[in-house]
Amino acid sequence: MIKYLLLKYLRFDKTQPFITLSAILAFAGVSVGLMVLIIAMAIMNGFDKEFERKLFAMNYPITIITHNGTGFDDDFVNELKSNLPELKFSPYISTQVVFKNENKLDGGLIFGVNFDDEKEINSILARDLEQISPKGFDIVVGSGIKSNFGLLDGDKISLIFMDLTPSALSVMPKMKRFNLAGSFSSGLIAYDKVYSYTTAEALRKILNYPNGIYDGIHVYSPDPKTDINKINQFLKKGERAIGWWQQNGNFFSALALEKRALFIVLMLIILVASLNIISSLLMTVMNRRQEIALLLALGASKSEIKKSFFAQGLVIGGSGIVFGMILGLFGVWLLGSFDIVNLPADVYGSSKLPMELSVSDFVLIVIGAIFIVAFSSYYPAKKASQVDILTTLRNE
Repeated sequence: MIKYLLLKYLRFDKTQPFITLSAILAFAGVSVGLMVLIIAMAIMNGFDKEFERKLFAMNYPITIITHNGTGFDDDFVNELKSNLPELKFSPYISTQVVFKNENKLDGGLIFGVNFDDEKEINSILARDLEQISPKGFDIVVGSGIKSNFGLLDGDKISLIFMDLTPSALSVMPKMKRFNLAGSFSSGLIAYDKVYSYTTAEALRKILNYPNGIYDGIHVYSPDPKTDINKINQFLKKGERAIGWWQQNGNFFSALALEKRALFIVLMLIILVASLNIISSLLMTVMNRRQEIALLLALGASKSEIKKSFFAQGLVIGGSGIVFGMILGLFGVWLLGSFDIVNLPADVYGSSKLPMELSVSDFVLIVIGAIFIVAFSSYYPAKKASQVDILTTLRNE
């Protein structure tokens, strides 16, 4: 009975073409809504992951700092390396500087590092400095600094340090000329215009640091949220480890909120499309009242009638969901494989549209669409089962 009624009412009715048109519009609306939602979530998730990867490299997974001003020595670094061999450590010295070239000045941050250790934990430096081994007073700057000052590899650039040097009648800021050994591009202009790297020995001499002393330690960990607890066990009072997610928590919270808002707004497209399912089924019920009443009089149960119309709504909406999934996944593959959309790299950090659809997002989208379609099919099916047999057969 259910299969018979389903096939009967899904066929095109010449006398009532608008019912079929409404069903087609419902199918198309659910398909397009699901496709847009899948592609939008893939783009949002792609941008999230892209920013996360870049911040993961330039902010470092874990940073060990001290608040007592004593810093860390080589013995402590070696102790961490021996006790936590699965992690990679790069001690550093850092200070704020002013870049000076002719009449142009610009502020920035310089790190004094051991480049062999730094390349182990910073994939961007490892990529851009693959053939370069800075030494002495060589400096590596971000691409934003390099272009802003119009520098070429091998040029000289002066750095003004905040540390003051006493002279005969006053104190003067320290100034040192560095040789530009190379540059790096993280894809995030906020870092490329500020960050620079030199050797730890060079910066130690300028700042009068004792030998073997560092301001902090950058740490690479594949699972930083777990390993940060292991590191804290080796730290003393006044020392602590900070994760990259703690330094950028507000940024990623804002992205997550934007993603949820977009999901809700686009899910409304499917909700609006599902209204066509309701209208299509209700029109079918109104036009088939006499047939439904006759079937009930001949022994068909209300449950069979309800299931028949509920199945009809599921077929219309379900086929739209399946087709929308195919279109959405094809759109994600197409936009991710070909440069159809070009982005300004200086704004977004990449010229290619990042596409990365997570399994959880995809499952949530499909479940949400199924729930909306099922809810939209239930009311017309219930109305069909409530047809008054005597009144309908007497009047119609």
